[in-house]
Amino acid sequence: MTASMTWHDGWRLSPLVLPILLPLCDPPAAAQTRALTSPAAIDAAVAEFTKAPIGAPGGARMAADPRLALAACDGPLAVRWHTPAHSAVQVECPGPTSWRIFIATLPQPGVSTAGAAAAPSAVKRGDAVTLVVRGRGFSVQKPGEAMEAGRVGDWIHVRTSAKSEGLRARIERPGMVVIPAG
Repeated sequence: MTASMTWHDGWRLSPLVLPILLPLCDPPAAAQTRALTSPAAIDAAVAEFTKAPIGAPGGARMAADPRLALAACDGPLAVRWHTPAHSAVQVECPGPTSWRIFIATLPQPGVSTAGAAAAPSAVKRGDAVTLVVRGRGFSVQKPGEAMEAGRVGDWIHVRTSAKSEGLRARIERPGMVVIPAG
């Protein structure tokens, strides 16, 4: 006698396969067991670093996406300016499950940094640019149009066609913007 179940149309399921398939039946339960970094914790770290609340000049443009599912951080979040013009903040989790994200900030009127004052605009609004998506072992490029002006290192909105929504990309050099992918 074999220990298997016969289903409709002759399908058979061995009891040895059942422990393998059960975790696949409830993926949300598996996802709930791992610890995550709260987007609110990222917002708080950015607000503390910039000394400005979300939406205020000098602070984050908008709150971190609530759909973020970043691994829990063992220590405090490391926050620093990502660009000399203070247009983006880098938030990083050091440790075994490290991750890094960039949060765009609103410019502060009348405040300029030494690096930002010395650097001329590399891209002007309406300029034709090459949009490059770069990852480990690959790169893809497409022509686009700058929707904002910026200096090398700034994050700006770029669109790839007249009807498309803008994408955030970092200015690498005049005429070239990059979206890092991993």
